[in-house]
Amino acid sequence: MTQFATATRFQPVREVEAYWDALRAGRLVPRRSDIDPRGIERALEFAFVLERIAPGLGRLRIAGSHLTELMGMEVRGMPLSALISADSRNAMSDALEEVFAGPSKVELVLRSDKAIGKPALEARMVLLPLKSDLGDITRVLGCLVASGQTGRAPRRFDIVDTEITPLLGDARVFDQEVPDVVPSPAPSRPVGMAESQTRFEPGPAPYLRLVKTDHSE
Repeated sequence: MTQFATATRFQPVREVEAYWDALRAGRLVPRRSDIDPRGIERALEFAFVLERIAPGLGRLRIAGSHLTELMGMEVRGMPLSALISADSRNAMSDALEEVFAGPSKVELVLRSDKAIGKPALEARMVLLPLKSDLGDITRVLGCLVASGQTGRAPRRFDIVDTEITPLLGDARVFDQEVPDVVPSPAPSRPVGMAESQTRFEPGPAPYLRLVKTDHSE
């Protein structure tokens, strides 16, 4: 019963993950240009698109209203770590590098403790790698859902648990062997998912630490 209640509260995370997996269609990862907000319409307020700007650091290019509510301000252009407590930012950096360099799918169990004007919050976040228009894995489709009353903003979260799923053994075909199918021009997208195109030059490959944890609800 508890597992069912948890699944219901964090259903948008599962919807975004299922949409991303359908876009893969056997590829290693889908492209940023494959994303159509109509495919995740019910989860749009919880979704975000992230750009890698340095090893272990990602900037929010697009963010739903739920993230704005949690921070009490517009979060586009901010690092994702702004939503994470200082004690958990190294873990957040490691998780992001697993997403980009693995590549891997990462799910985080988050918690924001009770304080004056701030009820306790539980949250889930999923980070799903995407290719940029240049073909490198420097984008993320993400979803963050916090359960409970937000209270006084900003709210920041501790990372309680991390589940990492490497993708290399999961793809049916590899991008270097079979080119990605270039999608047909799509209808114009809602303004909420539009972003300016910026060329990103990746820096040197970072040192990676393999994170292995058991996920538990």
